[in-house]
Amino acid sequence: MRRREFIAAFAGVAAAWPTAVPAQQSDKVRLIGVLLGAADKDAVTQKRLAVFRDGLAELGWVEGRNLRFEIRWSGGDVERTHRLAAELVSLNPDVVLVHGTAAIAAIKPATTSIPIVFVIVNDPVAQGYVTSVGHPGGNITGFSYMDYSMLGKALGLLKEIAPGVGRSGFIFNPDDYPYYEVYLRTLKSERQTIGIDVTPMRVHSDAEIEDAVAQAADEPGGSLFAAPSTFLFVHRQKVIEIAATHRLPTIYGFREAVAEGGLMSYAPDQTDIFKRSVSYIDRILRGAKPGDLPIQTPTKFEFHLNLKTARTLGLTIPSGVLAIADEVIE
Repeated sequence: MRRREFIAAFAGVAAAWPTAVPAQQSDKVRLIGVLLGAADKDAVTQKRLAVFRDGLAELGWVEGRNLRFEIRWSGGDVERTHRLAAELVSLNPDVVLVHGTAAIAAIKPATTSIPIVFVIVNDPVAQGYVTSVGHPGGNITGFSYMDYSMLGKALGLLKEIAPGVGRSGFIFNPDDYPYYEVYLRTLKSERQTIGIDVTPMRVHSDAEIEDAVAQAADEPGGSLFAAPSTFLFVHRQKVIEIAATHRLPTIYGFREAVAEGGLMSYAPDQTDIFKRSVSYIDRILRGAKPGDLPIQTPTKFEFHLNLKTARTLGLTIPSGVLAIADEVIE
């Protein structure tokens, strides 16, 4: 797990970055639709969008010359996501980049012809978005986010940091990510290996987040796991604030929460996934069929730790854990 760069474990996966050659000259300006799960004021997702645009420019797709964008921000609102998906489909773009499970769930039934590339979606085969990893078929391909074994590894790291933890409230929004219901059964079966009982906590609002965190804090040896999802990314400040109030050790699914005061995160590098998605957008604009492009898995996993928050919680971080952290925030 040291300074990781794992290689996708299926045969025949396409190289993430094709040879950089100029886009073919054409009088036609290509249209890329983008449906993002975050709010438009979110600086983190703005940065990832900039990486995506810059990557396309490096391959010859220049906004204002042979390319234009239609970008929509859902802000983690499921109903709004469906409206924006329909709006983008009505524009008949050449390809759509969708961010998060709620976005792919909204746009999949809206079109079977417009090419779609997704990013940050867990287990797309099990959720029914594609037929297989190696040959997705249809009009959808993309870059998955987290193998569920990563959640177990994150809990194992928490146990090393806070040995007294014996329970963890797993908070998630079932509207945003319903498949966690299935996964939780698997996670519960791993209890003996991890040493932590996991309790699902379904939340839909800031008020429900407050109630869930308070409930987890009332449990002896309690902790919290803020599931990797668009909803909890958007509402991360509320989780950080309430977890701090209750002095509750908490795992997050994204580095940004740790930088903003959360205890720890262990997850794929989302910026890297956005960057890698450029290769598929480029290939589709040049004529490739999405169904022929295999689903790619994360290649970079990162462990982030906030030492100041650990001290506030009265936790002493073992030297072995510090040694494997990709980033230790003082």
